[in-house]
Amino acid sequence: ARWRGLKVERFAIWFGKPIWKRKIGGVEYAMGSIPFGGYVSLPQMAPMDMIEGKAETDGNLNGAEKEEAPLPPITPLDKIIVAFAGPLFSFGLAVLFAMVVWTVGKPATSLDTNTTIGWVDSSGPGWKAGLRPGDKILEVDSHVVTQFAPPSPDSVTWRIISSEGTNIAFKILREGKEQMIYVTPFKRATKWYERKAMRQVLIAPVQKAIVLDVATNSPVFAAGITRGDEIVALNGENLLYSETLAQMEYSFTNGPVKPVVFTVKRNGTTFDKTILAEKPVKPADYGPSFGILSFLGSTNEALDYPHPLDQIRDSAMQIVSTISVLFSRKSDVGVQQLGGAVMIIRVYSNLLDSDNGWRQVLWFSVVLNVNLALLNLLPLPVLDGGHITLALVEVLLRRKVSARFLNVIQNACAILLITFMVFIAFYDTGDWVRSAMKDRGGVIEFAPKH
Repeated sequence: ARWRGLKVERFAIWFGKPIWKRKIGGVEYAMGSIPFGGYVSLPQMAPMDMIEGKAETDGNLNGAEKEEAPLPPITPLDKIIVAFAGPLFSFGLAVLFAMVVWTVGKPATSLDTNTTIGWVDSSGPGWKAGLRPGDKILEVDSHVVTQFAPPSPDSVTWRIISSEGTNIAFKILREGKEQMIYVTPFKRATKWYERKAMRQVLIAPVQKAIVLDVATNSPVFAAGITRGDEIVALNGENLLYSETLAQMEYSFTNGPVKPVVFTVKRNGTTFDKTILAEKPVKPADYGPSFGILSFLGSTNEALDYPHPLDQIRDSAMQIVSTISVLFSRKSDVGVQQLGGAVMIIRVYSNLLDSDNGWRQVLWFSVVLNVNLALLNLLPLPVLDGGHITLALVEVLLRRKVSARFLNVIQNACAILLITFMVFIAFYDTGDWVRSAMKDRGGVIEFAPKH
């Protein structure tokens, strides 16, 4: 902005009335009271006093405001250059992070390139349609899939939630033969304060069931199963996903509790243990359980070194796919499923708690900054793309857009944007709180063994 001769009134982090401000070199630096985004106040671009507040003017010794000369108009080209600088530098920061990831690597597991089903809910739509553990998914709704989970648009999960038809077509490979299976997706019921659920077929990928934590005095504790043991089979059937064990425990709630043969792998040696699930003393309403509290999952993690261009392309494809689904009339995905500042903080927090978390944070920063760059280019007032659009309108009309019109449209859209951010933050915060409460409420206690 300074390079193009614009006056900079304020540089602010967050919106609203400043809770802190300081004037340095003629620019007021401030922190706003509404914790979303930030802005640079440029009166020659478009007035937004209602949202940004009025920056302080220099006063004389008696405290009276100085009479300031009217600011000179700027050309549409200057407006376009200044507006484009924001997304450009977001994109540049993404490239910088991508180059670092290319150098230090990004954690990757077999899940990143695996589309084989490890678990199917026996009461879910996938099972009823004919999907079974061991099936390799080749295509979903005629889209080739290369991995199971997002963020890739070529993932099984993304193609399920973004599907539009009554049935979802799965092309699978089973025992060397390709076949088509058509699944009617499921959507769980939600409360008014929860995000609307997205489509599911209740399947999960193949993943090793490596024990992370067991409850003291539990059946598996008594059997000597401990952290690091891998459960490779139950009653002689290969265990392809840990949820199969939870499903077996649930079946004991309304039926007889039968002993189960656990095939356990420890330090390269395999052995069997016959274990009978039992009801814990706490929580009182908990059903029969073996006592495995959590699984580690896949440990076959290696470092991948994706080229910066591949990282940028994949991140751009992700946001473009998301926007296209949002604007589709047939899709069940809506703006309610988007995440805001709270979700970003939660993602960073979860990544930092994981192994190689700092590498994951670097990779996510690529995705985030490409996301910001592309979203800011949308032709909506308040966003940089809106400023560019208004400058192009000036060129076409060969005259300036009315200052009064600009003031109304900018402030109205800014209020809508902040309202939308608060709307998304409500769901983000609720998800985080409910997840934390669920984690704290998951303590299981078994009676002492004699």
